[in-house]
Amino acid sequence: MRGLDEGKRAAGFAAVDRFVRDGTCIGLGTGSTAYWAVERVGERVAAGERIRAVATSQATEELCRERGITLVAFGAGEMDVAIDGADEVAADWSLTKGGGGALFREKAVALAARRFVVIVTPEKLVERLGAFPTPVEVVPYSLPYVAHAIEVALGARVVRRGGATPYVTDNGNALLDCSFREIPDAAALDGELRGIHGVVATGLFSGMVDAVLVGAADGAVRELTR
Repeated sequence: MRGLDEGKRAAGFAAVDRFVRDGTCIGLGTGSTAYWAVERVGERVAAGERIRAVATSQATEELCRERGITLVAFGAGEMDVAIDGADEVAADWSLTKGGGGALFREKAVALAARRFVVIVTPEKLVERLGAFPTPVEVVPYSLPYVAHAIEVALGARVVRRGGATPYVTDNGNALLDCSFREIPDAAALDGELRGIHGVVATGLFSGMVDAVLVGAADGAVRELTR
């Protein structure tokens, strides 16, 4: 675990130092790797830099407040860069995200930012997406219909996150974790899922990434090339 944490820290710090400029507004992601990007921004703010942030979750908002980072509402201004982790990064740079439950806001911020930088450790790199279940955010009223449609029409194994104590997103919605085994075309599957009435968003990100930084256990960081 220590090596894994060091890799996350290295990637998070490197992303902020390479892509974040003083005086800009940035998007900050959610999760154990994005945590380190928030930490580094907090250090730079404490040193006198004027960096403002749009948070992708209530948890990240709270962390920003604790670190003295000024929060900006989504849509209130332009974002220079968004930095976030991922549960899987495929060879074509499509992503699975949403393990932390913040996929809708994470995608909104990533789409709105001028650049989207992804920070991961080596085990997140895969040839194709699918080993990690695809999170799907759903309006609660439509949950039975959506779950049935994904199982029957798309052949996935579907589980509601949280089980007996259902998980609720920051938007007040439910999450389904959908196991497809292998996803050859993330963009096509994302479109099919979003075409089901009641689906708010999916954890499949395609054609959105500008840079991927991979942090190793020894603290080295490499930037992937396409």
